[in-house]
Amino acid sequence: MVSFAFAQETPETKTTPAPAPATIINVESLPHYVELKKRINLTGVVMTADKEPEFPGGMALFRRKFAENMEVIYAKGKKIDTRVYFIVEKNGYINNIAAISNNKDHAKAAEAALKKMLVRWKPALVADKPVRFLYSFPLSLQKY
Repeated sequence: MVSFAFAQETPETKTTPAPAPATIINVESLPHYVELKKRINLTGVVMTADKEPEFPGGMALFRRKFAENMEVIYAKGKKIDTRVYFIVEKNGYINNIAAISNNKDHAKAAEAALKKMLVRWKPALVADKPVRFLYSFPLSLQKY
């Protein structure tokens, strides 16, 4: 039996009445920075916003569709850890998709699953202006 776990990690949305400027990512502090900087344009991205981007139908639907699109990779008795990164652009479209894993097939499957979901999101907003927003979430696969 194989189990597949999906977790969404996003920083808390700011709730102060006066919008504070978004935090620019210190890309060197991101996990997998060396590999990630080769694959994703991180210029001007934020991980916190006054209003985070919204997938049409909400994040529960996003997770369900992602899981439906994800090809199961057999773990051969070991745990597979993958981290998926993507940017929701100012226009609401997903760009700069990368999955980094201890299993290249699992990373490719995660990227392919996300590419099948290229619908327009509501973009993240800071001071009522759209910004580039970096999402990152872990995937885990364990064979029992």
